[in-house]
Amino acid sequence: MKKELWRQLIHASGVFIVVLSYFLPSQLLIILCVAILVFVVMVFRLDHQHHIPFFSTILRVAKRDDDERGFVYFFIGIIITLYFFQFNMAIANAAILILLFGDSASTLIGRRFGRIKLPFQSHKTVEGSLAFLAVGFAVSLTQLSIIPAFIGALAGALTEAYSPVDDNVPIPLVSALVISVVFYFIG
Repeated sequence: MKKELWRQLIHASGVFIVVLSYFLPSQLLIILCVAILVFVVMVFRLDHQHHIPFFSTILRVAKRDDDERGFVYFFIGIIITLYFFQFNMAIANAAILILLFGDSASTLIGRRFGRIKLPFQSHKTVEGSLAFLAVGFAVSLTQLSIIPAFIGALAGALTEAYSPVDDNVPIPLVSALVISVVFYFIG
């Protein structure tokens, strides 16, 4: 559990992207995320042959044995979300925050306290999904009003629970798309 806690803290540290969105144009933020992704891929590959001070230690502490590409999907999800939803950074930021904090909460709470399995999903729990919803809703309220924040967090929680692919890509995209639809209908 300690390894997973470190992993989720690193996951949540992506909040710097939302903070930078207040100071950088979205195109520059996308370029920065691509540069970080390329850098991390290089560090990850170099780490297989060499010890890289600081980075190798982080990888040893936080890397899952069965998942070597989660961080790639994480940045791809953020980059695509920024690209398609840069027309409204509140939507993009809310969706990214839902990914960062909702996904981390669902993993930590689900693994620690999860007892009730979700229907049609043997490795996900009701407790984890409710944690995702509560935390995703709370963080998206920093960007949105109540109704879009709740519906975006709900869409993210359902996506996290039932996505057939790595959830780091579809969570922010589905959340942002659903929030955009809500904005369209409630004005």
